[in-house]
Amino acid sequence: MKHVEINGSDTETLHLFHLDLPPEAVERFTTMAGTGEWPLKYALGATALRPAFVETVRISDLGPMPLSRYLAEAHGLSETALAADRATLDAMTGHVVILPPQAFDNTTQTLSPAAPLTHVGAYGGPAPKGRGAPLRSAGAEGSLTGKTPDGAGRGSGTLLKLLLAGIAVVILLVLLLALR
Repeated sequence: MKHVEINGSDTETLHLFHLDLPPEAVERFTTMAGTGEWPLKYALGATALRPAFVETVRISDLGPMPLSRYLAEAHGLSETALAADRATLDAMTGHVVILPPQAFDNTTQTLSPAAPLTHVGAYGGPAPKGRGAPLRSAGAEGSLTGKTPDGAGRGSGTLLKLLLAGIAVVILLVLLLALR
């Protein structure tokens, strides 16, 4: 039995498992019952597993799209992360279970996958995005002097004072009328 180490602080690694079950048994195996019973969690040997992040894919539902392309497009995996296993991934049939890092609820644990699961591989996170070009507009340049630019904020204090004076006059008039 091959053990799979899960690092609770890992936010990049996706784990892929092949599920060797007849189609009619897949849903029962991969879905947590109302009683809390969950065959998938037991077969993984997982101490923590979040149902919302477990994805089960029937490979035939992908149509002409190979599994490697699905993983790249749906999960943002880089082509280089999948290159070594591309032929194996694309030749797979049946169902696979895809577990992104969130599925493990930030819990460090050792999985001991048992039948009907087979660990296919662990694949690195999304392809790194290049750094964007620096902003070149005048609006992108800031002022770090601690002073507000000329004209900014002017008038707002005066308007507030006039508004408060008007409210005070109305209150005085109401009081004078009430005392008569």
